[in-house]
Amino acid sequence: MKKKILIVLTLILSVLLVTSCGKKEEVVTDAQKFKEEYESVNNTQTSSGKDIRNLSISENNPFVYKTADEVVELMEAGETFAVYFGYNTCPWCRSVLPTLMEVAEDLDIKKIYYVDIHDIRDTLEVKDGKVVTTKEGSEGYYKLLEVFKDVLSDYSLQDSKGKDVKTNEKRIYAPNVVSVIDGKAQKLDTGISDKQTDGYMELTEEMKKDTYDKLKCVLECLEDVPEKCGIGC
Repeated sequence: MKKKILIVLTLILSVLLVTSCGKKEEVVTDAQKFKEEYESVNNTQTSSGKDIRNLSISENNPFVYKTADEVVELMEAGETFAVYFGYNTCPWCRSVLPTLMEVAEDLDIKKIYYVDIHDIRDTLEVKDGKVVTTKEGSEGYYKLLEVFKDVLSDYSLQDSKGKDVKTNEKRIYAPNVVSVIDGKAQKLDTGISDKQTDGYMELTEEMKKDTYDKLKCVLECLEDVPEKCGIGC
């Protein structure tokens, strides 16, 4: 009897081992992760009741996740690459993203680094006419401000009377698409058409063309001579 029980237990253990060894772990690529992240908010609304733009992201999209520190390290190593700063609920990001992927495909750009900046930026406000920091940015974010300072715009806020108040700081907006040549930021653009006045509005073909031209100008820098980058755009 004991021998029969031992045989049965051995068979069960063997089956479990075979099943376990034969099971393949599913590997989620960055492209799949990006697709899931941006499509996860399709058919939803903002807290103010605005419809978030629906997106259909290819599983073969070029986006590779990077942290702020990793991007800085790539620049310090003298690398050449494109980077997209944004986040999945940003209405302006969702406006330009399909065109960004189209431009990348047309230019045969296989990789664009992606940095989610939603939670890493600082928050500044104007109180009693002075700029105060209500939330500190991450250490990595401040490093980004330093290495991208040549292509970033000065950041200003408005007080209660609509008067501009300088923050004495640069700013990475969402979206920002930047070409980096040999470790130096060369060209930055939001990709947003000058004719687009609202992140949630329906996009015309003219707006899409404007976005295409702006982003093409940025990404073409990856192949151009740095001194000519952006000329004619």
